[in-house]
Amino acid sequence: MDMTPTAPISGLPDPEYQPEFYGGVLTKRAVAWAIDVALITGFTFLVGLLTLSIGWFLWPITFVLTGFLYRTATLSNRSATWGMRLMGIELRDIRGDRFDGMTATFHVLGYYASMAFLLPALASIASMLITDRRQSLTDLLLGTGAINRPS
Repeated sequence: MDMTPTAPISGLPDPEYQPEFYGGVLTKRAVAWAIDVALITGFTFLVGLLTLSIGWFLWPITFVLTGFLYRTATLSNRSATWGMRLMGIELRDIRGDRFDGMTATFHVLGYYASMAFLLPALASIASMLITDRRQSLTDLLLGTGAINRPS
């Protein structure tokens, strides 16, 4: 029986052999999420000002659209939202590379799909608690994951 390690399933760091990439990621993701929600709220308020209050009357739609644009733009730029950058984490695709525009878009769409209903949102949080790579449902579907930013 051959006992040599098998080829990795993905390009993400292996949590067994490189645990430093995943240390504290769950907490950092939660704090980054709170920072991002605060930023999106501020941007939504500014959109309301720029639209002469129309954005405020359509707050839920404006908030979702502003959040989608913010998340997609920041993830496709440097594979991390501003909150993630402050926390020192970034998302990587199945090859271990930073996100491109298409991956960022699919990740944000998956995030919104899982957050739109209570059961998928809870399942996503649960998957981050129990998976070795701390992956959300969207991460599991796309083969992506959050890691501590390499130095």
